[in-house]
Amino acid sequence: MSDAVLHRHREIWQCKPVLRQLYREWYRDIAVWLAPGRTVEVGGGTGNLKEYASGVCCTDVVSLPWLDAVTDAQRLPFQTGSLANLVLFDTLHHIENVSLFFDEALRTLKGGGRIIIMDPYISWASWPVYRYLHPEPVDLSQNPLLLTTPRAGRQPFDSNQAIATILFEKELVRFRLSYPGLAVRQVKRLAFFAYPLSGGFEHPSMIPPRLVVPTLKLERKLGWLARLFAFRLFVVLERQI
Repeated sequence: MSDAVLHRHREIWQCKPVLRQLYREWYRDIAVWLAPGRTVEVGGGTGNLKEYASGVCCTDVVSLPWLDAVTDAQRLPFQTGSLANLVLFDTLHHIENVSLFFDEALRTLKGGGRIIIMDPYISWASWPVYRYLHPEPVDLSQNPLLLTTPRAGRQPFDSNQAIATILFEKELVRFRLSYPGLAVRQVKRLAFFAYPLSGGFEHPSMIPPRLVVPTLKLERKLGWLARLFAFRLFVVLERQI
């Protein structure tokens, strides 16, 4: 099931210029934050980060021709202190026990290494879209750091789109107390108009490619509206030395 979804997403990526244009801007933002050294993308899906950052090891929970390795975010197959960056683009909300991932991140990242996360943000505007027009659930009542017993029959794409919003907005103080070894370098709400108008991977585009960059520039100027209208959360964590 999961490999079929990724095959379909890769086909959509290749034939949908609006999506490529939008994600190109986000991948460039991610590349700016990468620390020098080995970078692993966890849940790399369609494997596109490698186009914008050299030397990335792109992984997912299934084996596909364009991916470099099969990796479970909760049991990373890398040596202690061997990584400079862990990138999760639309991955965090699919991890069953995110606390296991953060424990593994602390183990595998060297001092000064970074976790870079792009995930859904649940705002006043995005909630009905994610809730009713997207196939993944939204549950703002969950405690993501609470360790749970693995659920039998759970699929790789099972998720809770509210995970990042809970961790890095509602429960940011609790996250910092739980992981003092991870300094929060950035928490940024973004993607007001361009992302929903792009239709993502599930719906047709309602914006032409030539308007993506101007729309993103307008969004930056309207940053004070982020809490109400943002669809994405961009988070950078840094492992303390």
